[in-house]
Amino acid sequence: MRTTRIGHARRSALVVLVSGTALALAACSGGAPTPAVSTPATTPSVSAATVAPTVEPTVSATPTPAAVAATVWPLTGLPLSGTGTNRPALAVKIENTSEARPQEGLNQADMVWETIVEYDVSRLLAVFQSQAPAEVGPVRSVRPMDMPIAAPLKGLFAYSGGQQGILALAEKSSMQTFSFDSGNKAFYRVSTRPAPHNVYLKPAALWSQASSSRVAPQQQFAFAATAAQASAVTGGTAATTLTYKLSTAAKPMWKWDATSGTWLRFEGTTKATTVTSGKGTSQIAAVNVLTIVAAHPPTQWGAQTPGTRVPTYTLTGASGTGTLATGGKTIPVKWSKGSSDTDPMVLTLADGTPATLAPGNTWVELVPKGTGSYTIG
Repeated sequence: MRTTRIGHARRSALVVLVSGTALALAACSGGAPTPAVSTPATTPSVSAATVAPTVEPTVSATPTPAAVAATVWPLTGLPLSGTGTNRPALAVKIENTSEARPQEGLNQADMVWETIVEYDVSRLLAVFQSQAPAEVGPVRSVRPMDMPIAAPLKGLFAYSGGQQGILALAEKSSMQTFSFDSGNKAFYRVSTRPAPHNVYLKPAALWSQASSSRVAPQQQFAFAATAAQASAVTGGTAATTLTYKLSTAAKPMWKWDATSGTWLRFEGTTKATTVTSGKGTSQIAAVNVLTIVAAHPPTQWGAQTPGTRVPTYTLTGASGTGTLATGGKTIPVKWSKGSSDTDPMVLTLADGTPATLAPGNTWVELVPKGTGSYTIG
């Protein structure tokens, strides 16, 4: 079993490369110290190895991944099919507490980013483009980390509301924003859940309100032509589980399922499920699971509990390490993001070449540096 601890021991410098890639009322978590992990002197093997996510404060330029072919969906690398091929990406802020599960529409998202917000709670930012779910929810409020994550898409961003200062960040971003609190009719409350866990939306109703300048997004990560050619498959180490401690309250796990060719999600040891309109409930699955280790400092915005702050992640103008899991294998990666929120995140391998994902959907686990950890088993 390979264990990655985002701790406080020795540091090893990485040279990282950079190019061009936000519930209301809450806060938590202070700035976290720089992680360090000791690495065995012997060559890591499948049975035992220590992964060391560390970061150097300076960054340098790197070429962007090659543009994805126009014949595939930009956020999944899968062949274009059906309608809506030029529709903009729609990012939606989704709740992830026990009161919110099972959520609706998550298995139809091209990408889902899991982040830690106030009080150690996990929240999701789900991005839809290649598929159009009938409804999505529960929708919650904007957070500061949502902008650097979603801004590179230059599409639509939906949330229930938010603090005025954080709302201003969203409204000044590259995205066209939509809010339940503003009275937009694409949002509604369902009667099967209590408030505030019952705000849902119809993606089609938001896409119909997109301005004419909103078009399909650019590629965010590089994709291999086939799963067999993905970086983790060709150069990685076999793995069956990805176990995370994102916070004291958020401990997701992913298990490799060779039958479906996907990683299956658990909340702790309980199957994590999602509802797909007209098709019932199924376990959440991902073709790619990307782990990103990043600083998780507090912001200027306070929460309901005095003395606490809404946290964010340091992504823009930063770099670090992570792990890419595809096809039952994992491989270490480096990540970097340029000086603008609109710059996409760039993934490279140890030798600086682009890290490629398998065609399909991707979940990104954002591990707070200094307080979070993950184990590869």
